[in-house]
Amino acid sequence: DVEERVLYGDALELTRAMLEESLSQASLGGEVGEAAERNAAYFAVALRLLDPSAEAPDLPGVEEELSLIEGAEGFALSPLFSYQEDYSRYRPRGHYTRSEKLSRYFRAMTWYGRMTFLLRGGPSGLVSREEARRQTLQAVLIAVSLPRVRLPDGRTAADAWRRIYEVTSVFCGLADDLTPEDYLEAVYEVFGGVPDLSEIPGRLDELRAALAARGKPKIYGGTGACAVEPPITEEKLEECLEKSAGMRLMGERYIPDSYAFQRLVAPAVGRYTGSGSPFTMAVTAVGPARVFPRGLDWMAVSGSDRALQIIREEGDADYEGYEESVRALREEFSSADWSKNLYWSWLDALRILAEPRGEGYPDFMRTLLWEDRQLQTALASWAELRHDTILYAKQSYTPELTAVPPMPGRGPAGFVEPLPEVYERLEALVNQTLEELRRLDCLTDEAESRLNSLGWMARTLREIAKAELRGEELSESQEMFIREVADEVEGVLFGLDERTRSTVLVADVHTDQNTGMVLEEGVGRLDLIVVAFPTPEGRILAAGPVLSYYEFKVPMSERLTDEAWAQMLEEGPPDLAPWQERLYGR
Repeated sequence: DVEERVLYGDALELTRAMLEESLSQASLGGEVGEAAERNAAYFAVALRLLDPSAEAPDLPGVEEELSLIEGAEGFALSPLFSYQEDYSRYRPRGHYTRSEKLSRYFRAMTWYGRMTFLLRGGPSGLVSREEARRQTLQAVLIAVSLPRVRLPDGRTAADAWRRIYEVTSVFCGLADDLTPEDYLEAVYEVFGGVPDLSEIPGRLDELRAALAARGKPKIYGGTGACAVEPPITEEKLEECLEKSAGMRLMGERYIPDSYAFQRLVAPAVGRYTGSGSPFTMAVTAVGPARVFPRGLDWMAVSGSDRALQIIREEGDADYEGYEESVRALREEFSSADWSKNLYWSWLDALRILAEPRGEGYPDFMRTLLWEDRQLQTALASWAELRHDTILYAKQSYTPELTAVPPMPGRGPAGFVEPLPEVYERLEALVNQTLEELRRLDCLTDEAESRLNSLGWMARTLREIAKAELRGEELSESQEMFIREVADEVEGVLFGLDERTRSTVLVADVHTDQNTGMVLEEGVGRLDLIVVAFPTPEGRILAAGPVLSYYEFKVPMSERLTDEAWAQMLEEGPPDLAPWQERLYGR
């Protein structure tokens, strides 16, 4: 809703204004004029993606880029940036296939989120030194122009950029690449203010040094199809990160699970030491290597010993340095702020959900099977999170390694899974969403009503869960809530289309350049679970829905949409992992 109603318009106006400014700067000629013409082509691509009927200047490289984006086949040499780009990422996925407007917004924001104006070049870089110098000049021209270019409504282009960036940051966090604001600060640092454009080329090396000191990305996002040669060590990952440093206009966002994935695949972990063919392994030019992470990796890093146990049992820990990397990541995240944005808050709720339960909880919740069920539920919800943030969240890459209805009648209405701390986190997440959208003036009355209903439900569930853990009889109003919970959920979802209500969704979360495959995380149709739970009168059986979860691989040129995933489920879903088979008694 916010993307269609607010952000699409901001992106379109920003793009038009910056295209006109770049064309004006191109008339200056010389090095500045050449860089400005490249920028004009960059913004012309984005304009045509946002509005295919828009009139855009006939500039070299524009039609070629649009053709590659439309084809969405995989890695190819970018005509405008002179390095390899993964064009399969431009295939609209997630909720962006719901309308033509959202699909256009997806492609344009992917362009703004992925194409990097590189800082470094040379024989060991992704581009030549001359090309890196030109791209740095391009980025500086964009950075100094954003605050002074005016939009039709009187705002500056920087105002529009900042609103898009801030709104999306509430949901998904900050970029780990340099932003236009980083470049503008470097300009002030070197020049003491904004210089005349003609002065910039003469001090570009000073600017590049100031920008390099601001750090490099934490996640390798596939820029330039970086390849590493033996020996396969973590230092080689750092080299790829160094090579891919630069400015992205609206960079993909740092997310902790992608960061963990990056450090749990080659080259951050070493050679395979097992004897089987685990899910994470593929044979590469340098031998068997861990080229795929698993959703369980993130659950293990965020504290689940059971997830780590499953990884070990299924052979996915049999790599040099894997266990050490998990321990280091656990330590790194042990003091994390889990409420810094909505993405982290969601992960926090899942982290708590996956914890084992001890004394005081019902017997069925203290079994290993129940802990596995909780893991599956957490992973399915994580897949939904990745689906919802597929446009903004930075996906990790492995570099190429070269060489039910209410119970009728009397008795308990049902049983709430007694996890008060999880419901507390969910209520906090709802409140955080309300506060941030209200602060950014993006909260509609309808959204506020839905969110307030969710917050009330979370509070009610928390109080019921506490009463159950204390062994107390539920009040009449609490019993009524359980009997009518389906109607309460229906009230929150009222008016939403069937697709929005469906759990059937899929998201690709990692790309391996060695096999040309991507890791897909899918949620299928709801499953049914039956449990025996305690009541003051004894025990009773209850049935309820649980989320299903699938993890599998497809070729990068066939990244799945929700529609294609639904069809795959109809024709025959992917195999479940061995640990999941036990959940279904197989």
